[in-house]
Amino acid sequence: MLRNFAGQNVYSLSLEQVFRRTAACPPIGELGGLYNTGVTEEGYPIEQCLSASMFRVRPDITWKYMLQIGEAVMQCRPNPAHTIIARWEKEIAQRGGKTVVFTQNIDGYHRLAGSKNVLEIHGSMGELFCTECSWEVPLDLQNLPSLEQLKALAQDSVPQCPECKAVIRPRIVMFEEMLPRQTLMQFEEEFDGGNGFDMVFSIGTSSMFPYITGPVYEAIRCGKTTVEINPATGELSHRVAYHIPMGAADALIRLEELTRSSYAAKSGAT
Repeated sequence: MLRNFAGQNVYSLSLEQVFRRTAACPPIGELGGLYNTGVTEEGYPIEQCLSASMFRVRPDITWKYMLQIGEAVMQCRPNPAHTIIARWEKEIAQRGGKTVVFTQNIDGYHRLAGSKNVLEIHGSMGELFCTECSWEVPLDLQNLPSLEQLKALAQDSVPQCPECKAVIRPRIVMFEEMLPRQTLMQFEEEFDGGNGFDMVFSIGTSSMFPYITGPVYEAIRCGKTTVEINPATGELSHRVAYHIPMGAADALIRLEELTRSSYAAKSGAT
């Protein structure tokens, strides 16, 4: 099963499970017990707190939970799933193939683990920009002093631009906002209607959005090999060629072991 993908083009929908289920960090909804009562202490669902409309009228609430997410990200590191995906990208490139990671995560762990071809459809917390002027600055997500510097910009719990004093924000897609057009265009060019890749992995996503399920269905239509890695059964589970009911890290570790054993056996036979 999946023994001969090292020379092929591989497309990875590497999503929230890589961060949520196998890293030391909790899911966003568990930060501070946000879902213990279904709402935050302000009385809003967390999605509303992290929405564009809330940010316009109460940026202090939005920033409160963005800072919690930032602290959680900075306290963790890429897990084996991130590392294996990055290693596969390098090894597949050495054999003339290509790997693209299309991720919903905003933590930057794929890049930190070494992945180069990463499309972050929800943006990244690794860059801040002013909502009024041209000020922008990178943010080192693995450097705790960066968070302290960010907090130092806060006046009344809202980080402000050091140049014009307007509210600043990370370059992420909040709830209610459109997905970044440039990233979508790059994805469409890479994917080429399902013909741009030989294999498509869907890793740890509940597959709730068309921009996640769509590529898998297109790959199936084009006769490409499709793999879903997810402990739960979802919309794609009975449609893909292989559904692996495991966590991301455990499944990828096992797949890597199997592929390396296969190559070793083939090398010995020749």
